[in-house]
Amino acid sequence: MSVDKPREIALKILYDINENGAYSSIAINKGLEAYELKGVDRAFITELVYGTLKWRLSIDWIIESFSSIRLKKISPWIINILRLGIYQLMYTSRVPESAACNESVRLSKKYGHAAAGGYVNAVMRSVVRNREGIKYPNPLNDLQKHLSIKYSHPEWMVREWLCEFGEDFTKELMEANNGIPDFTVRVNRLKASMEQLSESLKSEGLETSPGRYAVDALVIKLPSSIARLEAFRKGWFQVQDESSMLASIVLDPKPGELVMDICSAPGGKALHIAALMEGRGEIIARDIHMHKLELIRQSAQRLGINIITPEMYDACVLDHNYIDRADRVLVDAPCTGLGIIRRKPDIKWSRSIEDRDEIIRLQKKILNIGARYVKRGGCLVYSTCTIGHRENEDVVMGFISENPEFQLEDMTPFLPGPLKRPQAKKGYMQLFPNTDGIDGFFISRLVRKPI
Repeated sequence: MSVDKPREIALKILYDINENGAYSSIAINKGLEAYELKGVDRAFITELVYGTLKWRLSIDWIIESFSSIRLKKISPWIINILRLGIYQLMYTSRVPESAACNESVRLSKKYGHAAAGGYVNAVMRSVVRNREGIKYPNPLNDLQKHLSIKYSHPEWMVREWLCEFGEDFTKELMEANNGIPDFTVRVNRLKASMEQLSESLKSEGLETSPGRYAVDALVIKLPSSIARLEAFRKGWFQVQDESSMLASIVLDPKPGELVMDICSAPGGKALHIAALMEGRGEIIARDIHMHKLELIRQSAQRLGINIITPEMYDACVLDHNYIDRADRVLVDAPCTGLGIIRRKPDIKWSRSIEDRDEIIRLQKKILNIGARYVKRGGCLVYSTCTIGHRENEDVVMGFISENPEFQLEDMTPFLPGPLKRPQAKKGYMQLFPNTDGIDGFFISRLVRKPI
């Protein structure tokens, strides 16, 4: 019995992520590149994988509600087939019920034992018949569990956000996390203007619109394979979310300066910094993984940038050769990544409170070392792609209390109009997907006192 190829590919990718701990973006790219696929099939596979990952906790609740077998007793292949099928039933409108059910049964017969097909069919048909009557935990008895199941976020995350942001904001945040983010690129002004890029993309049948904040941001609607676009091959743009662009904008690098990006890979911010420096000066871009540094080299070559020096170096180790030398230092620190759940939904299931505690210790160490490279009168930007005060404001305020030669500086002169907020005047800003429409990001700007 033949199976639907896109669904089978999506299943294999999900299995790799859920059972082998593969990163979603890497697993999807690897899975798609292994086959010659039409654009519509690539888009469908991507939607299936990310959608199923986003709603995994809610889907597992539904499976447990209709399965005669406990979740832990179901084989990994079959549980992922059920997740994939129920996602199509519950969270998409364009997949016919019959297709979702029948294709799930076919997959189960190929990847399970003899009775698997009947079991999957029974669960799927039960969901179809009773979907309107699915009951979630009562919010009056347990609000935390109710929100966790309904919006498919782990309970520890919900608990933290309820305490920090309140019920309404937490709901809005989780709804945004389950949405589809804009696909945003940054024009490379070293090679092209925004008008040239827009016209090139339009000529290849793509619809674009301006970004929300950054003047160099462009949103591409329903993109196909980006690497095949002529403008990409020419180096006219780089894929980058606006929140990431804002960190480089706040750093405000100038032509001719020495800039250090000590947690650089895959290099989006370093590449942006080079453009802001008009291709003049020196950027030291560091990471601990050689294969990630190679990504920076490849992107720099495509974009026509020759002022970036990628170096394999541990940000936790002080480099005495650069003490007090850099005009500007960017510490885009390792973090839990809770601000980019929309793009990488597997973060919800791969992170824990224990992870965060260890990450915070790492952030503090890297920030203190990065500060040693900043010369008198120089600038230090600390940023993360996460939300929550523990990894952000608390780290910065703790750093300042121990390093009085640094002080926060008003960020509003560097920000686009809509982001000139009272908080930014204090020298830091937290962005959220639900309120700002871009990735959740924290940015702070510190300066080292001249004397």
